[in-house]
Amino acid sequence: MTTAALTAGLERIPDQLGYLVISEDGVLASAGELENDEHTAGVMMQMVRTASRFMLSGSADIPFKRMSVILDDFVYTVTVSAQKVFVVKRQQNQREPVNV
Repeated sequence: MTTAALTAGLERIPDQLGYLVISEDGVLASAGELENDEHTAGVMMQMVRTASRFMLSGSADIPFKRMSVILDDFVYTVTVSAQKVFVVKRQQNQREPVNV
């Protein structure tokens, strides 16, 4: 699969600051604030491996498809598909509640 095919659509995600496409062999593609960010890739893969240990009984499928890591200023959205992990760093647009 070409890099363009792997990253198709990732560039168009609103408020995205960067992305990683990761396999068991390492980073396949990266851009923006996550370009060449091997450390974040390693941390995200370890989180996916840890979460994958929580298998439902009798199921061979990974127990989740998407995971979010929410921080003050940004969010990492992690999606597992076709034995690849897609990580998108997005601007956190959480607003303070309005008191009326």
